[in-house]
Amino acid sequence: MELSLAIALGTLFGFALNRAGATNPENIINMLRFTDLRLMKTILFAIGVSSIVLFGGLKLGFIDAGHVSIKAAHLGVIAGGALLGVGFAIAGYCPGTGLAALATGRKDALFFVLGGFAGAFAFTLSYGWLKANTSLFDSILGGKVSLAETGSKYEHLMTMDGTMLGILLGLAFIGIAIAVPKSLR
Repeated sequence: MELSLAIALGTLFGFALNRAGATNPENIINMLRFTDLRLMKTILFAIGVSSIVLFGGLKLGFIDAGHVSIKAAHLGVIAGGALLGVGFAIAGYCPGTGLAALATGRKDALFFVLGGFAGAFAFTLSYGWLKANTSLFDSILGGKVSLAETGSKYEHLMTMDGTMLGILLGLAFIGIAIAVPKSLR
């Protein structure tokens, strides 16, 4: 059942990415150049709706909080994020949009996906050495810290209900998506 649900949701997500234009690297690069912000508006709106659904579901008890975890902050996340961002800007794909573009038959997406697999393989081979010889995986900024109270064992920065903050941030993302113009030209 879980595998069927994952396949169905993945297919639906890929369809949505394609309909939003995220499988075309030109649209992504134009978004990063701020020349066509329609995709940005879609992404911000989707983040907002997802936040409201997630945190609303947590608040109402529809979603088990045990399935949500806080990851520790470390330099490896910053370095990995920087590498992902550079690759995103150069290729016009992120992992999700690259796979969806491959499903549409784009040949450039095939090279992107193969490059991603090669990078993951190289990381797997070098992980032990990196962990032993660098500080990339040492916790920073308190390690596992949440922005607001989650009712869990994690430290938090604000004394506000985390689910309400998630809903408010979701509403803010939707507001920003509505306010962002379609283009800065």
